[in-house]
Amino acid sequence: MVPSPHSLTPKINNCHLFLLRLQMAIRNLLLLLMFSFHCFSCFSNSEDPFANFFAEPPSSMVAGEEGDAPSSSERSSMERFDPLGGRISSRRVVNVDNYGAKGDGTDDKEAFEKAWKEACACHSSVVFLVPEHKRYLLKPIIFSGPCKSDVTVMIKGTLEASPNPSDWDDRDRRHWIVFSGIRNLVVGGGGILDGKGKNWWRNSCKINTSRPCISAPTALTFNSCKDLRVEDLKIKDSQQIHVLFEYCTDVLVSRLTITAPSWSPNTDGIHVTSTKNILITHSVIGTGDDCISIVDGSKRLKATDIVCGPGHGISIGSLGAGNSEAHVSNVLVDKVTLKNTTNGVRIKTWQGGHGYAKNIIFQNIEMHNVHYPIVIDQNYCDSKIPCHEQKTAVAVSHVLYKNIKGTSASEVAINFNCSRSTWCHKIVLQDITLKENDGVPTKSSCNHVEWVEIGKIFPSCAQKN
Repeated sequence: MVPSPHSLTPKINNCHLFLLRLQMAIRNLLLLLMFSFHCFSCFSNSEDPFANFFAEPPSSMVAGEEGDAPSSSERSSMERFDPLGGRISSRRVVNVDNYGAKGDGTDDKEAFEKAWKEACACHSSVVFLVPEHKRYLLKPIIFSGPCKSDVTVMIKGTLEASPNPSDWDDRDRRHWIVFSGIRNLVVGGGGILDGKGKNWWRNSCKINTSRPCISAPTALTFNSCKDLRVEDLKIKDSQQIHVLFEYCTDVLVSRLTITAPSWSPNTDGIHVTSTKNILITHSVIGTGDDCISIVDGSKRLKATDIVCGPGHGISIGSLGAGNSEAHVSNVLVDKVTLKNTTNGVRIKTWQGGHGYAKNIIFQNIEMHNVHYPIVIDQNYCDSKIPCHEQKTAVAVSHVLYKNIKGTSASEVAINFNCSRSTWCHKIVLQDITLKENDGVPTKSSCNHVEWVEIGKIFPSCAQKN
């Protein structure tokens, strides 16, 4: 008996459906392989920019290397501060108190400048000591290099900024303490930097909308430094950004505690720009803005073992403001806990920009009551004037979100708001579970994005446009 054409229709439809599913699976596999080739190769063993941080530190950055005899002209000596707990030996000490610092609430800037001049001129390793149990008032100050040898700045006491904005020169209101052009620098000691930022916050245009928007100081700036370690410090209540790294290379940041009220405007914890080969680890950050912000020119950055909150989470961007070109690549954010933050892990770019944010991994992340856990926003607009849609955007590609779990404070746990003109592509979601606090199911919002899902994804991404 010859079957009728109608009896063959279900078999043909089932076969066609199977082929479509097979084609989709092959497409997703190819996308994943392309992502792995382009992205994970950036973190291969042969080119791992962070490998040296886990090996024995170079001699230029290790305190107490044998063979360095103390200078005969030393006025005093002590056991050199070793931030890694390794070998300790005697080193020249430049104590700010010996240069006139009082620590009694009067301005000690001049004494610190004299002590720095002496320390930076030493031909052997030196400790610049800020003693404990004192509070040193410092007006804006710059510690400039290059120095003759490696310097350890051991802050054991408290450094306080002037609470009066009038103590800043109108020509440079952007800095409080700056280290510039120094190689083989260690800054640590367990002390406190207090930015006394409340008067600046009250005068911010984000708090008082009737006032004009003016810049405010960054508490601690590192400019053009190489082989740099910043460890074991408490930094609080900065006027604006707490710690800034710009144009630096080979940086290790660890055991920082950074705090400011959740309402304090623009008080990013750690801000990284035009810096490469930087490891940020074992730190606790809670401020009124991003815990860590990574912007243009940043390359080969790893942030691991971070506790973030309150604040705006960990952000790449914003990028491309004012139709500018921006580049960020090779970023790994690993083992992070976010608590009560506005955002979790976010990439934000302005319309009209150029360049890229690529080769980015967010993995092993816990979210607790995070309002927007996963965000890509290519239509970012931090302006009182509405931002109009433009035909260019900073390209976002090769981004992996892996093993991210926790609770969302809003219904939309995954939000990919990508550009209509420059879609986000090669985005991979793997093993993600984000639930709403009250048990109501979360959802995703995915616009103009090309993505692949691996493993269990909740909420699953569904293409809207």
